Amino acid sequence: MELTFYTTSQCHLCELAEALLVNTPMPEPVPVDAVDIAQSEQLVKLYGTRIPVLRRNDTSEELDWPFTRDQLINFLR
Repeated sequence: MELTFYTTSQCHLCELAEALLVNTPMPEPVPVDAVDIAQSEQLVKLYGTRIPVLRRNDTSEELDWPFTRDQLINFLR
C-alpha cells in the first residue's frame, strides 16, 4: 500500500494531519507521496476546499480532514 497526501504550503490543517500520520503506529512503514495541489489547476479544483486529503493508491479510497487517529488506522487496514 502507498498513500498520496494532498497538501499545500502554509496549511495549518495539513500540518495537523501530517503530525497525526507520522505519530500513528503502524505494523510496517507506509510510503507517502506528498503532493502540493498548488502545482496543478486540476488538483486545486479537486482538493482546494478538502485538503488535507489522504488517498490510498491501491483502492483509490480517500480520507478527508478532519479525521481521528482511529479513523486513520481503519483507513489504513
